[in-house]
Amino acid sequence: MAEIEPFSLYHLKQIVEGNNEQAANNYISQNLAVARNVKLDLVRQQLVPLPRLMKEMRILIVKRGWASTIVNLEQQYFETGDLVFLGPNGVLQYNDAADDVKGMGLSMSNELFSLAIGNHMPRAFDGHIRFFKVRLQDYELEFLDTLHASLYNHLNQPEPAAQVTLHLIASFLWYVDALWNRYDASARKSHSREQILYSDFMQLVNIYAAAEHNIDFYASRLCLSARYMSTIVKKVSGKSAKQWIDDTIIVHTKINLKHTNKTVAQICDEMNFPNPSFFSKYFKRLTGMTPLQYRLSH
Repeated sequence: MAEIEPFSLYHLKQIVEGNNEQAANNYISQNLAVARNVKLDLVRQQLVPLPRLMKEMRILIVKRGWASTIVNLEQQYFETGDLVFLGPNGVLQYNDAADDVKGMGLSMSNELFSLAIGNHMPRAFDGHIRFFKVRLQDYELEFLDTLHASLYNHLNQPEPAAQVTLHLIASFLWYVDALWNRYDASARKSHSREQILYSDFMQLVNIYAAAEHNIDFYASRLCLSARYMSTIVKKVSGKSAKQWIDDTIIVHTKINLKHTNKTVAQICDEMNFPNPSFFSKYFKRLTGMTPLQYRLSH
């Protein structure tokens, strides 16, 4: 079986920049996409003819029409008023849609998501759910549209302020989280103890991973053995506890390298590594380049 072709914001940016009609009302960079007007031809270009691995998280709101897609190998149907979330590395394939389908979307890299959210992770996005759909009431869709338009308009100012951008993104995400919590309450009541423990683990990782790298720390906070906790995390998410910790450390490191003037030694010290040499080898093993090479390349 052939490997599923990845599709990132970089690829989306290339498509939009090559089409003047699509470029209108859509802001696309390699870390953020704010699409005010998602039309059928753009969906087809993204998803036809084969399944695509969506590297970044995506939120899509259907404002008109309907669409039939395959999400993570399961058939899904969306129509006017549906809010759809697909987590990072989700698989999406186009099936069919109304000719007049129209929507708005938000997508971002893990790094930008971490910058916007900080240490308080919304449960809807903590990694224990790869996909969800919420049917919006008119006033909820209108409010999300207002937040989305505010973000788009700010990004198109001559000099958009970074902190304003991050707070607008956070506001949008927290409202989506509130909607998910409200409409998915019954489903969450049926969550297994394993799913709840995994969610609690992810909350701890998001808060402490920059300084706490040892699995035993998280197991002790959850009053579990390290082995049992690791088994639960692997079973629920498909990734090991160590992988989640490593991924979060790398995201925090990349944020520091790209968005601060801290030296590698300072970052190493703040992130509780024994020495810069060990830190550099760790970073290179997981990213393919040293911290300095990553900073220079960005």
